[in-house]
Order: sequence, then structure tokens, then C-alpha cells
Amino acid sequence: MTFVGSRVPTGLGTGLGPMPGVDPAEAVAVVSGETDFAFVPELPARGIGADPVGRAGAVLIDMPFEMIHDAYRLTSRPGSVTRRARDLLARDLDALEEHWDSNGLIDTGKLLKVQLCGPFTYSAQVELRNGHKVVRDRGARLDVVASMTDGLVEHVKELRRRLGAEIVVQLDEQQIDAVLNGSVPPLTRLDAIPPVPMSLIVQRFEEMAAAIDTPMILHGASTPQSALVRMLPSYAVTVDLSTPSTDIGKDRMAEFLDAGGVMLAGVVPTSRPAVEPRPEEIAQGLARLMDEIGMNRSVLRDNVVVTPHSGLADAAPSWAASALRIASQTAELLASDPAAL
Repeated sequence: MTFVGSRVPTGLGTGLGPMPGVDPAEAVAVVSGETDFAFVPELPARGIGADPVGRAGAVLIDMPFEMIHDAYRLTSRPGSVTRRARDLLARDLDALEEHWDSNGLIDTGKLLKVQLCGPFTYSAQVELRNGHKVVRDRGARLDVVASMTDGLVEHVKELRRRLGAEIVVQLDEQQIDAVLNGSVPPLTRLDAIPPVPMSLIVQRFEEMAAAIDTPMILHGASTPQSALVRMLPSYAVTVDLSTPSTDIGKDRMAEFLDAGGVMLAGVVPTSRPAVEPRPEEIAQGLARLMDEIGMNRSVLRDNVVVTPHSGLADAAPSWAASALRIASQTAELLASDPAAL
């Protein structure tokens, strides 16, 4: 098992995407100012079309949608919700380009991560025209994967054209476990949605990675001990380290890292704690974890990116900036001399 395909740069701090507020220019300035591994901010507080599902729908090609009874539903032609989601995304990219241009960042090869609700989570939350979830229909599910792949290829091209950046793509799959075990809520209790075989999900993810041809991150698929994660050589994986791992989990984390897997370690609180953590303390905690699982501390430099525990949409704006700064400072310590921690 090797993970050389993920190619995600390490020794850096970044965020997972969601940020507080409704002003894209302000969010872009915070992200750019506090991280060396920038990302396109998501601002779900703006409402319909700005949440993860709406943002994904804006990227899909030829799959318009509307809001019906508080749920997104695929439609035959674009309506007001589709147009709103696309307009919000365009405004975000305009704000990003304006900031990069005014700060001399265009064509510098600066890192930029873009996040998108992944195809299986999208299919688990969006309805077909008959009210059933997309994930229930194999053909519709495949259509979402194909449309999202094509949409991301175009999205990456646009970001490169506008910014001259090195792009990393993160797929957010918070519903992947429900898709795998068949627990996605059905339209009626008598019409359960069957689980999607893991082999098919792995195949689709790897096909997406090959077509998009950027470093890829999978967010939301539990932890490195997940069987799914260990079958995806093209992906780095996010790990929320706010709760202790079991002994089995630690063993599998060691296997993942030893095989070259890249881990985005969620170690910074997403809301302001009573005592603000120091980067040195967080870095030392990660060093102790590596000692405990029997890994050389060099993996902290070569296989780890530092992030908050989760998205920062619900954080106070001042803490969101602090959390990103702490993540970046922690990563700098890990990259400089992890053995000395």
C-alpha cells in the first residue's frame, strides 16, 4: 500500500473551508493573511446556495436544482436557486482574484485548496424529481459523479487561469458512512435505500482523482483506520484529533502514515477555549502521539498538515483568524525540527 499519488503538500497549516460571516472579501483576506496553504472560503451563513450542497450544485454541469420543501431537488432547467448558487460562487472567485491581484499573488504558484461536497454526500442529500434521494438510483448517482468530475475539472482550470495557483481539491463526504451502511433516510420507511458497495465508491473516487489530476483530500470519511481510506491511494485524509483514538485506531493510523499516507490533523479548537492553546503545546502533543504509535517524528514534517478540528463557520470571526494562525504556526514548528519537540 502506497500513497504517493496524493501529492498533498505537507508541513503547512490550513482550514477545512467553512468560515464565519457573509463577506467573501473579508474571508479571503483572513485566509490569505493567516495561512501559507490558502483555501477558497465557504460562507454558509449567506443561506440557500451558499451551504455545502448548494455550492456543489453550482459546480455541477447540466444538473440544475431548486429548493422544494426545504430540500434541494434536481430539475430540468436552471431556476432561481441554481442561479443564486452560481452567482455566489462567482462573487467568491471575484473576491479571491481581486485580493490576489492587489497583493501580488497571481502567477506566483501559491497553494490554493478548493472544497466541494463530494458526490456521495451530495447524492444522499439531494432529491430526484420524484422525491427519492439521488443515491437510491444507480444511474442518477453515476450522473452526479460524472457531472461533478467535469465541473471540478473546469473549476480547477478557471482558478488556474485567474490566479496561476497550485490547486488542491478537497471532497467533503460527511455522509459517506451512511451511504456505505445503507442508513440514508428514505422517502418512506417501506422504501429503504440499499448500501452502496465500497468497491464501487473506491472506483468512482479514484476515477475522479485521475480526471481532475490535482492533489486530492477526502474529508469526513472517519479516520485513517477506515477501510475506505486505506483503499484510496490518491487521497490524503482529514482526521479530527479532538477525541482520543482507540488502540486499534492508533495501530491503523501508524500503518497509514508508515505507508506514506498524508493526514490533515485537526488539532486546533473550532471555538475559542478558555485558555488559548500555544502552537508549541499542540506540536508537542502531536509529537507524543507519534512516539506512542511508534512512528519516527519525521512524519510530522513529511506526512502531516495542521488544521482546526472542523470548519469554522460557527466560530467568532476573531477566533477563526486565530485558529488559522495557530494551525500555521504549529505546522511551522513541525516542519522545522520535529525531533526537538
